[in-house]
Amino acid sequence: MDFSLLKTLCGIHAPSGNEVAMKSFLLDYIKQHQKTWKVQPEIHVGEAFQDCIVLKFGKPRTAIFAHMDSIGFTVRYHDQLVPIGGPKAEIGYKLVGEDSLGPIECELFENDGDIHYKFPRGIDRGTELVFKRDFRETEDYVQSCYLDNRLGVFNALKVAETLENGVIVFSCWEEHGGGSVPYIAKHIYEEWGVRQALISDITWVTEGVMHGHGVAVSMRDRNVPRRSFVDKVISIARESEVDFQLEVEGGGSSDGRELQESPYPFDWCFVGAPEDHVHSPDEIVHKHDIDCMIAMYQVLMEQL
Repeated sequence: MDFSLLKTLCGIHAPSGNEVAMKSFLLDYIKQHQKTWKVQPEIHVGEAFQDCIVLKFGKPRTAIFAHMDSIGFTVRYHDQLVPIGGPKAEIGYKLVGEDSLGPIECELFENDGDIHYKFPRGIDRGTELVFKRDFRETEDYVQSCYLDNRLGVFNALKVAETLENGVIVFSCWEEHGGGSVPYIAKHIYEEWGVRQALISDITWVTEGVMHGHGVAVSMRDRNVPRRSFVDKVISIARESEVDFQLEVEGGGSSDGRELQESPYPFDWCFVGAPEDHVHSPDEIVHKHDIDCMIAMYQVLMEQL
């Protein structure tokens, strides 16, 4: 598989709250490539959707949610940094961004438990800094910052190529508490009657979910989705001949949480490849698990 698109996605500046560059890239990509897709979707954007993108294919029954945003840091006062979401913050990490004086490449350091940056000049307060991309590819793995969740976005774009009926949602703010999913849930439920969703996101390598064993189908995380829907997903997965692993966790969350807490009767299931070195510049995912993620979504979106 060609991962050049994934490499590009991992280098786009889009920390939670400032997803506009990712929105612009995706809209350009969709408009350029949709003519080769099996079905050309309706593209829903605008002030009512803020920086989110909603694609409607045919007569949808199920939605894919893939968040566009990443973790990062906000410049506070002097040389202080405030986390966006839950990034790892180790001494020496390279951070990049841009302020009123131009491009920035600086280094993270700690002092008395607080995080700071090293740079020859002061950086404008409010500037967002993100991990510098160092995309690596071997025979079996891809490794980079922001595979969470640029890989989920990549998956959604690959599924879009053959999707006949469904909705794809590119959402915002997931890494820092959410906020966009409720109004999108309202729209796709009230306008099209869609009330089931797959969460195209990236999970963790653990003692029970391993590299190279297939995509993870999560039975629960911090949240507990409706068991009858999860069982339906698992039943289809078992008949698909696509490698998958069942995940059971007590922590972690996703766009599924906001669907479950919305006033609309959404069923949802998290289906995603596992990664190691989570929320660091060195996130790593096995290529077989990526292949399985895309294949599983193609099957699920056809049969759910």
